[in-house]
Parts: sequence; C-alpha cells; structure tokens
Amino acid sequence: MLEAVIFDMDGVLVDSEYTYFQSKSRILKDAGHEVEESYHYQFMGTTSEYMWEQMKQEFLLLGSVEGYVQQMTSLRQAMIQKDGIRAIPGAQAFVKRLFDSGLTLAVASSSSLIEIKTNLIELGLSEYFTAIVSTEEVKLSKPAPDVYLEAAKRIGVEPQNCLGIEDTKNGTGAVKNAGMVCIGFANPAFPAQDLSVADEVKTSFSQLSKSELVKLYTEVKEKNI
Repeated sequence: MLEAVIFDMDGVLVDSEYTYFQSKSRILKDAGHEVEESYHYQFMGTTSEYMWEQMKQEFLLLGSVEGYVQQMTSLRQAMIQKDGIRAIPGAQAFVKRLFDSGLTLAVASSSSLIEIKTNLIELGLSEYFTAIVSTEEVKLSKPAPDVYLEAAKRIGVEPQNCLGIEDTKNGTGAVKNAGMVCIGFANPAFPAQDLSVADEVKTSFSQLSKSELVKLYTEVKEKNI
C-alpha cells in the first residue's frame, strides 16, 4: 500500500532552474564560451559538481570544479536575494493536502542540504517533511537510486510502498531504479524533459490528492504483478 510520497525539490517544489541556467551561462561567457539556454537542459537533475566536471572537460576550463561551484552559488544567491524563493504553482497546497491526508512525506534532492532546508523554511513547508536527503549525503547521484533509498530508510517505509515525484530524466530514473512508483511532473513553463520512464506524467498539482495517488499507485502495482 502507498505509505509515503518523496519529492524532488528543484523544479518540483521550487522554481530554481533559471538561477542555474543564468549563472552557468554567465560564467561560461566570461570564459569565452557562449551557450544557449537549451545547453543546460542536459544537466537538470544532476549535482553541481557533476555539471561543472562535464563543462570543465568540454570547454577546457582552467579553474577548479570547486571554484566554479562556489562562483555559481554566489551568483544564484544574488538572484534569489533579488527575486525571492519561487514556489512551483500549486506545490505548497499539494504538500499540505498530502500531509493532512496522513501520508508520510520526504525530500530527495540533488541540491545541498543547507539549500534544501533554507528553501523549505522560506516556503513554509519544512514542518511537513519527516526526512530531507541531499545527494551530498549518499554515494551516487541521480539517476542512481541512492538518495531515494536513503529517504525511504529514514522515514521507515519500504521503497515499494513509496511514490516519487520528479521533473527530469535523471530524477525519474532514480525513482524507478529505487523500485518506487513515479510521477513525472512536466511543468508547462519549463523546457520539455524525457519523462518516459515515469508511470504517469502530470502538468499540474492543483487537482492531485491522496486518493488519486493511491489509485495510480494501485494501478501500477497491479499491472506489474
């Protein structure tokens, strides 16, 4: 039976992708490499270290991965200070509905632990999550299942009794690799992602409830018997 829902953060709870796109483009431009926004889509759902490792090799960048991550983080923080932390439309109400319905909730994100906690506090959501897990706390990042398996472990729920919500190819892969039912969230305001491994794709949280998630979860489980 469905006991828990585990959320990704960036692109699912928080509208933060634009800060990654713009900060990376600026750093690359300063290094003599102009890229289109679409270039960054391939890195959605991955860690900052992975992104910069790949870009460092591709563009023969001379700085350290750690230095580029720090520079990107500083630029992103300046944007967030200016714009505030943006919630994905409907996400806050959705989380509260699920919490009130009795489901256990957790977050499994590629962002740093401090950023996850800060964002949830700013959005007024921290009290609704029993566990918060960052990929910096596990061995392998998405699409490996590590962060989802750790989240399930911390909330004391078997992975097969969890449903994960993700918005990227790497994220949905992580959920499925963890043996969980997966909802792919295709935000109409974001670039299209390959969510083909998700069990179902949704474009809005406004109409989703526990009963709909239980129905989807049950259908997926029955199909796989």
